[in-house]
Amino acid sequence: QLQLVESGGGLVQPGGSLRLSCAVSGFTLDDYTIGWFRQAPLKEREGVACISPDGGNTNYADSVKGRFSISRDNTKNTVYLEMNNLKPEDTAAYYCAADYGWYARLGFWEYDYWGQGTQVTVSS
Repeated sequence: QLQLVESGGGLVQPGGSLRLSCAVSGFTLDDYTIGWFRQAPLKEREGVACISPDGGNTNYADSVKGRFSISRDNTKNTVYLEMNNLKPEDTAAYYCAADYGWYARLGFWEYDYWGQGTQVTVSS
């Protein structure tokens, strides 16, 4: 059974950092693009970053470029999202998702498998 589980969310002050983890099971991670998405209340789910199956290619939303970094360790079946210089507008539920192959896309509708999410709150 294909499963993705996010962790690492929490409350952080503006300018702070968090690292989210996405642990996957039930499928071969190195066949899939993994994306991170977020959704704030009353807003549409938006793509934040994605990484190719071999980790050699990434794609980021303009709003997080230079602040967020996505990486993966296929030996640990885990994908990470390092978030630095966090802003209040980064507050959202963060989700990881899997898409077979590599298409560098950040549209949530492209992804087939989803985790349950982890909350990130940026506030002083």
